[in-house]
Amino acid sequence: MSTEQNVRNGGRAVVATLAAHGVDTIFGIPGTHNLEFYRHLPEFGIRAVTPRHEQGAGYGADGYFLVSGKPGVVITTSGPGLTNVITAAATAYAESRPMLILSPGVPTGFERADVGMLHETKDSSGAVGHLLVSSQRTRTAEGAAQAVAEAFAMFDSARPGPVHIEVPLDVLEGAWNGSVPVPFAGRRPGLDDHVVSRAAEAIRAAKRPLIIAGGGARGAHAEVARLIEALDAPLATTANGKGIVSETHLLSLGSNVRFPSVQAESAAADVLIVLGSELADSDLWGGVIGAQTSIGVRDESAGQTVIRCDIDPDQLNKNLPGDVLACADTSEFLTALMNALGIGNDSAASANDDGTDSSERHGSAASAKESGADRVARIRETWATDFDFDAIGARVTRLVEAGAGSTVVISGDSSQVTYDGTVHALTASTPDQLLYMPGFATLGYGIPAALGAKVADPERPVVCILGDGAAMFSIQELMTAAELGLGIPFVIVDNGGYAEIEGQMVERNIEPFAVRLARPDFAKLGESMGGAGVTIAEADINSALPQAIAEALDRTVPTAIHITVGH
Repeated sequence: MSTEQNVRNGGRAVVATLAAHGVDTIFGIPGTHNLEFYRHLPEFGIRAVTPRHEQGAGYGADGYFLVSGKPGVVITTSGPGLTNVITAAATAYAESRPMLILSPGVPTGFERADVGMLHETKDSSGAVGHLLVSSQRTRTAEGAAQAVAEAFAMFDSARPGPVHIEVPLDVLEGAWNGSVPVPFAGRRPGLDDHVVSRAAEAIRAAKRPLIIAGGGARGAHAEVARLIEALDAPLATTANGKGIVSETHLLSLGSNVRFPSVQAESAAADVLIVLGSELADSDLWGGVIGAQTSIGVRDESAGQTVIRCDIDPDQLNKNLPGDVLACADTSEFLTALMNALGIGNDSAASANDDGTDSSERHGSAASAKESGADRVARIRETWATDFDFDAIGARVTRLVEAGAGSTVVISGDSSQVTYDGTVHALTASTPDQLLYMPGFATLGYGIPAALGAKVADPERPVVCILGDGAAMFSIQELMTAAELGLGIPFVIVDNGGYAEIEGQMVERNIEPFAVRLARPDFAKLGESMGGAGVTIAEADINSALPQAIAEALDRTVPTAIHITVGH
């Protein structure tokens, strides 16, 4: 048994700092070079979740963050362990989600040495740094601990994203004589009072305001709800903003910014408020938000005022130039804005100085031709032409929700059943109910992300819905779920391969090839991994799927539910 003196090393410096920042779970795979991280985890009460691939560790950490609100932490070994997690880390960058990745590195003095050491990599930190927010190769145990503290401060004060810290082997295993860095608050952008006043002035004159909220507004759900009610303004969200306000709310247009009817309404708004979103094409599917003649080109004849808020100044004019730009945390900006408008915490429509109701003051309730709720109802009536709610993905999503209940967390993938189904068909009440990555659109996300979500909240119903092609990217993580005793239903909608790509081939007059794939019997595969398995034909899903979901959630092992489509 090692003595305390022997284990007061760089690994302990890093793990003690993780614990000081509230980390209780890490995702990763032990390897020859990272064992001095692992040595200290039990002492500090940090649970190690071991997926079957480092990419699964990264996606699991992302799902963990989306449900727990705490940054996901991944520990890899050097070389291939780190390179395996890069796709997951790049996903976190594209979706602006916090992730901390810790890895060993070649010993000090062996940088770019090319001497054939185990897992030797030419320049790990340099390579990873080009894809993430930052990558730092530390020089001392004290520096490694400080780098961890700085990463957590950044997560709380800037546009979040993945950070990599490389600890050279000699530093990881060498002496640590410092202390644990005290957590400190990062420096958020300060609010400009003049910007708040200009935004309030524009809103007071608004007759047809509309609000768009993205992933950067997830932490401001209470403030967003107060604002839309006070302004009587419809709210539409991106996929990453889904559930910021309950989609049963009379003013909610759901996560449907891609729908032509929602885009048309955004063009007709006299004041458009965009919160925490770059308005990416991955959400808009070739369309535009706001009165624009093309992406980034405003239609000045429309007379529209665009108010944008984002914690990252580089996001404020992306894809839609703004008139009033607030570089700030969304909740802080909305709090200041509502104070300027005289909107109190006790009610959404409080009295103004002139005695009028705030909704009348903003010209969007009794004084307007059409109330916010009426606008939402009118837009919803057109959705049958915007989206096929009877497609298999939408049907499966509604049936899963029926079997799991309204609080269900659904993990999706870059599958048609997700982006042409769950994103729009799930009725989310909270901003943690959809685990998805619309920007990076990576296959293999859904299964490990569901695992991470269930680890974060074991009592919450978590279901994964994905296609057969996506499932095969990370099917090995069913074994991880079985090992952890996680009762997650994995609903695999099997249409025989990459059906969307096949359709694109046909559209381009390419004879389809390489897209019709052999698949396993997913139900039997689930059973072979220590879980349960169910096969349901598409014709039987209405009667069989809700019950299969309910039964699966009662198990302490995962269930592979294989839905055969058109077989």
